[in-house]
Amino acid sequence: MSTDTPDILFDTKGAAGLITLNRPKALNSLNLDMVTAMRAQLKAWESDPAIGCVVLQGAGDRAFCAGADIRSLRQSSIDGTTCALDFLREEYLLNSLIKHYPKPYISLIRGICMGGGMGLSVHGAYRIASSSAVFAMPETAIGFFPDVGGSYFLARCPGQLGLYLGLTGERLNTRDAIYARLATHWIPSDEWPVLLEALANGDDPTDLFSEMGRRPQNSPLSERRTKIDRIFGTTSVEDILTLLDRDDKEWSHECAALMRTRSPSSLKIAYGQIRNGDSLEFDDCMKMEFRIAHRITKSADFREGVRAVIVDKDNAPKWQPASLADVSDADVQAYFEPVADELPL
Repeated sequence: MSTDTPDILFDTKGAAGLITLNRPKALNSLNLDMVTAMRAQLKAWESDPAIGCVVLQGAGDRAFCAGADIRSLRQSSIDGTTCALDFLREEYLLNSLIKHYPKPYISLIRGICMGGGMGLSVHGAYRIASSSAVFAMPETAIGFFPDVGGSYFLARCPGQLGLYLGLTGERLNTRDAIYARLATHWIPSDEWPVLLEALANGDDPTDLFSEMGRRPQNSPLSERRTKIDRIFGTTSVEDILTLLDRDDKEWSHECAALMRTRSPSSLKIAYGQIRNGDSLEFDDCMKMEFRIAHRITKSADFREGVRAVIVDKDNAPKWQPASLADVSDADVQAYFEPVADELPL
């Protein structure tokens, strides 16, 4: 008898449809089978009158979801297969389904929530964070870009916080994530069984979470908001770095140093997509991101960034081009051009 367990589990508990990402040793990272199965199950529950809400969680204590299985995407790029793009197409269609889902969609977030994990959670109405939750969009560190709808939700963070988070990949705790509108409520995880029981009984999520939610203290992010808005509100990545360098605070210099470790091409692409996303509807953002994904998954920077951070872990990527000055506006614009097989939304 096989001892294999599914990578994703589906169950019902009263009026709640329950989804569990079940790869705890891999930080619940996503693969093609998982996103395909989840999209099919959400569609089935959408028309099921017995299901009043959907609840998503990650197995184990370490992670809600650390994102996609990046190693496999890199291997697809090396091999010249369509596997990476096939996965991203399905993932983006799932993100769109979540965004437009007609029933309450609730994420219970404990531990790491990054990249693809953000795409599974932030587009739903309720993002319940435990005290251990950590949120980030770190894609520029691996020669990629903040996708899974980052163009939309980062552009709608308060002020310039979204651009700051997209360019730096800064990690946020629960207090900061609520301030940035990435999480909606802070409820300690030891209270989640009570929460699930209430949802199973058909309680209204808005009333339930308002009653159970804690009120976080002012976040460090809120204290830096004025400076972030001033510096990241400029008209180019180069101007942002100039202002960071001129500032006399240690945080600014650390932020500039961090950005200079990122892929120059990724920084400029991320800047463009988030600025564009401010004026686009959600599905148009996803279509834009799929165009970028078409090109960036084939790029040398993506393969090199994943090698340096995930595979060899030497954290010494050799970017091509190596400097912002060598990334032209035309180079960046090429990533945004239409493709033959647009995202079917």
